[in-house]
Amino acid sequence: MNKDFKKQFITILHMQRYSDKSIKTYGAHLSYFLKISEKLKTEDITQKQLEDFIIWLVEKKKIGQSYQKAMIATITKFYREVFHREIFLKHLYPKRKEQKLPTFLTRKEIKKILDITENIKHKAILTTIYACGLRLSEVLELQISDIKTQEKLLLIRQAKGKKDRVVVLSEKLLELLRFYYKMYQPKTYLFEGQSERKYSERSVQQIMKNAVTKAGISTSATVHTLRHSYATHLLETGTDIGIIKDLLGHNNIKTTEIYTHITDVSKFKIKSPLDFL
Repeated sequence: MNKDFKKQFITILHMQRYSDKSIKTYGAHLSYFLKISEKLKTEDITQKQLEDFIIWLVEKKKIGQSYQKAMIATITKFYREVFHREIFLKHLYPKRKEQKLPTFLTRKEIKKILDITENIKHKAILTTIYACGLRLSEVLELQISDIKTQEKLLLIRQAKGKKDRVVVLSEKLLELLRFYYKMYQPKTYLFEGQSERKYSERSVQQIMKNAVTKAGISTSATVHTLRHSYATHLLETGTDIGIIKDLLGHNNIKTTEIYTHITDVSKFKIKSPLDFL
């Protein structure tokens, strides 16, 4: 029965035109909830039992704030869509936002990673992510037709929040992509895996992991670190934060402003009190 509920929920999400990534996330959280509550009749679980489940996740499983929010959103939407029942769990949302500074790499570290990546396709993928500040999902959705060579622009279609945007293509990146295209001859997607399908997320994550290790970089860097580095380096070179917001595809400038916390320290070259001892 639980599997039927999940299937029904996933079908609704597809009909509502949620992205594949969002559907996958909702599905994973719902699967966990249904597994933990499998001894109970799903449609009859009480508000109190749902509250206790969230509290158990926070106190016993030590989940993070983002997971907590995602699970609450999943349960709320699941009951609304499948059982037409309103669940009120907003009071269990974390009240204080975690202020985590994004991890970024220096220009020297970025260059090291790109230089050490010898496979042309791998180099082109990592370079495109950094040079355009892309999310992993965005680079994998790129199609050959999204490259506007004459205008030196890259069109990013239906990104997070179902929004299109454009970013500038550097001459260096264009040169690399031309070389890559001649070598691999992709048909539809810019970066294709087997059977002309788009490249997998896991493969790109492994490429980045291997490059970081090979480059001897101690920073715990992921593919998304390249996007953080793009934003940080733009700020360091004096690019207006409003422009960076648009280039990153952020809805709210407050999301972009977190990068100013990183750049402000280096910008003013503040000395440590230790230097005056």
